[in-house]
Amino acid sequence: MNLERIRGSLNTEWIARDAEFFPVIDSTNNVAKAAGMEGRESGFLAVADRQDAGRGSRGRSWVSPEGYNIFMSLMIRPGIPMNKAAGLTLVMALSISEAIDKLVSDGGISEDAKRTFIKWPNDIVLNKRKICGILTELHQMLDQKDYFVVIGVGINVNQPIELFPEEIRDTAGSIFSETGKETDRSKLVACCMKCFEDNYEKYVERQNLSALKDSYEKRLINIGKEVKILDPKGEYEAVAEGITDDGSLLISLADGRRETINAGEVSVRGLYGYV
Repeated sequence: MNLERIRGSLNTEWIARDAEFFPVIDSTNNVAKAAGMEGRESGFLAVADRQDAGRGSRGRSWVSPEGYNIFMSLMIRPGIPMNKAAGLTLVMALSISEAIDKLVSDGGISEDAKRTFIKWPNDIVLNKRKICGILTELHQMLDQKDYFVVIGVGINVNQPIELFPEEIRDTAGSIFSETGKETDRSKLVACCMKCFEDNYEKYVERQNLSALKDSYEKRLINIGKEVKILDPKGEYEAVAEGITDDGSLLISLADGRRETINAGEVSVRGLYGYV
């Protein structure tokens, strides 16, 4: 994977047309944040072969061996109200899922058998194992008049299962560990960016997920299932019904009440495991 190969596969109008590649970096999110603060145009992409200080949601570290996976961060200036930007995390999750499925099916693997799903709000799951995590950060410019979003993505692509720490092998995997086929990482980066560009335009036009909700819910692994809600106030069980236009999870409780929950406030797990 390198910048030349990524650009050779890129089919976007503006996303990732300005990009940088690093063999090793502390965090691609830091590079994308700096690019945003420096005033670079929306759509800047930082890609790395390995991260030494990658982080996931809620401050978790991200396992980052060299030569197997994709670590990338996209800097976007949405130009929509700041309170509408949170949904971009789900837009990226949908785009990554679509891109992986496209490349996997093109590789001759059964689409039904190896289809990816989304664990709300933004984990990509293959065979009930997490293969991708997304971390979105919102930053205001120094003048406080404008803001930009950095969407960090870590995809486990060709990493063998034996290179995962033993304690997460039951819940984590890679495209390779679940399909037995290696994936061209440069092509996957380019495909992810194309899918995101297409979905992003739909999102920004309506400033919500209404145009993408059906596609997202078809991939939502939690839908129709009992889930455990990990709320700081206490755990409880519910059934996941879908998402709202703003990306909140719609749930039904045992007493018949329906509620929406926000990803920034709670975590969701399967009743008997990760999904």
